[in-house]
Amino acid sequence: MADEDALRRRYREFLELMPVTIAIAGLPTSEAPFNYSPDQMEVRAQTLHAAFKLARQLARDSVTG
Repeated sequence: MADEDALRRRYREFLELMPVTIAIAGLPTSEAPFNYSPDQMEVRAQTLHAAFKLARQLARDSVTG
């Protein structure tokens, strides 16, 4: 039960930080009908991962002062 609560909390944190993460990442959207290649998607995923870390740290720093 504790693991399930922790997972829910982390998922909620992820969803709440997603708008800030996307803004920090600054990635352009795909222009239809063109799709990204697998290599481009990997780079974008890495960029989002790094941006999420920054967004999470920013939120923590903002709360703790």
